[in-house]
Amino acid sequence: MASCASKLCLDRCWWASPRRSQETALGLGSYVTFVIPASIRVPSDKQLDLSVSLHTATMEDTEQPAKLSASFNGGLKQFQYAPATSIDPDATRTRKVLSAKSSSANRQLKRPRGQDTEDDADFDFEGSPSPSLTKKKKRTPSKYADPSKYAHLPTLRDVLEPNLICVFVGTNPGIRTATAGHAYAHPSNLFWKLLHSSGCTDRRCRPEEDVHLPRLYAMGNTNIVERPSKDAAELSKAEMAAGTPILEAKILKYKPEAVCIVGKGIWESVWRYRYGRAPKASEFKYGWQDEKENLGKSEGEEVDGEGSPYKGAKVFVTTSTSGLSASTKPAEKEAIWKPFGEWVKGRRAERTGKSET
Repeated sequence: MASCASKLCLDRCWWASPRRSQETALGLGSYVTFVIPASIRVPSDKQLDLSVSLHTATMEDTEQPAKLSASFNGGLKQFQYAPATSIDPDATRTRKVLSAKSSSANRQLKRPRGQDTEDDADFDFEGSPSPSLTKKKKRTPSKYADPSKYAHLPTLRDVLEPNLICVFVGTNPGIRTATAGHAYAHPSNLFWKLLHSSGCTDRRCRPEEDVHLPRLYAMGNTNIVERPSKDAAELSKAEMAAGTPILEAKILKYKPEAVCIVGKGIWESVWRYRYGRAPKASEFKYGWQDEKENLGKSEGEEVDGEGSPYKGAKVFVTTSTSGLSASTKPAEKEAIWKPFGEWVKGRRAERTGKSET
């Protein structure tokens, strides 16, 4: 092998603890390792200059390392320098790949079962962030809001006519509903879906069709509180209870057969107005309420559309349809709404003399 004169000059060398070494790359792709045993001591004000001349020769010209001093007991054998004859770049790359795979395998073995690593959990195979990185913003709980906060929003008009089969009573208009001018206009609200699935309507109506409910299905709509807000939490309990006599007056005026209370909280407000407290757990129930709880009762001689004495509208309590209400599952809501829908469907068939399918 042709000799190659390459000279590496180190103007200074740092001190190392025992067995610590420094590797310096040479132009030939080889490394030379300098080891400074702890037994060597050089004054701190001295500078160690090393001049190393390396050459590549045939194996016959390579000098054999001198015998180690017995004082080290052969402890420096691991630092003995043996010149490399040649380096295969492909073999070097192969070793690096195998080393990386081995390291990765070791990390996977240490991963707790059933848990993903941070990389696996937060990124997909294409390197894009997974949905887990997009944290949902926590919703700040609402608190009472003065009516002036939403004074710029229009109020929602009632959809009422005399002698309807039923009137739905909501809490109050939401911001989306007040802005749209139609009942239950927020896309997350289940009102129109439950109206259809329960049988109150023969198709799923749109919020814009709320004004046609009396003509199409003999049904109407109103709220216990008139002013809009983001949600019911921005209303006071006293405010909701005070809406009861107003609601009673509307029912007495228009005399529907039944009232559907859309939400437990609304019925609790009516109860609070009537009895000065919220109903106990044993006193509350979904569905039809006792006759004594009818809304719109009058002490005088009132008659309904058929000329019969009007004893008030009987009350059916259903779940809230708001998208913010998660206390009951959709299937549970449908089960609670179903009996009322079947009753409305039957009464409409009796009025028209036609059987609805």
